[in-house]
Amino acid sequence: MLNKIWVGLMLTALAGSFLAGETAAVTEALLNGGKNTLTFMLTLGGSMCLWSGLLRVADKAGFTRLFARLTTPLMRRLFPDLPSEGEACRAMSMNMAANVLGLGNAATPLGLQAMKHLRAAAPDATHATRNMMVFAVLNTASVQLIPTTVAALRAEAGSANPFAVLPAVWITSLGAAVVAVTVARVFGKE
Repeated sequence: MLNKIWVGLMLTALAGSFLAGETAAVTEALLNGGKNTLTFMLTLGGSMCLWSGLLRVADKAGFTRLFARLTTPLMRRLFPDLPSEGEACRAMSMNMAANVLGLGNAATPLGLQAMKHLRAAAPDATHATRNMMVFAVLNTASVQLIPTTVAALRAEAGSANPFAVLPAVWITSLGAAVVAVTVARVFGKE
């Protein structure tokens, strides 16, 4: 269905450009689109490789266990019925660390790993537990202290100050996390 929608949009845009006499602009956009996409992918990919590599080094050096211990009070409040030394809490802590650094793409494998551990601990495999819901909304809200992906994209777009969005990112991500966790705790059924 989505393929049909995309084809419809493309055909409508092409027909509109033909009727408006803007076929040259559309042709130029089509030709430059591939180049811009490749540049975008290399910029974002380089940033992701750097931070994913640093997370891997941090894990090997034991910083992930240290971070997990530092976040134990928060994890106990958010997930009171999970063992704070368990694999699920460790994976969730690492996911949160990646999100705090603004590495949403690097956080994804950690989030999947955490959800796998939460699923294994669930009494009923057909329903999401409250822990799963709280983790999912917390991961989606993605509290970020250093939005590296956004900064990399802004730098690629020519921003003079790529980190100028920091206050807005802090306010919105923290606010979204508080609201999301509250809603999940209030309305989530165990």
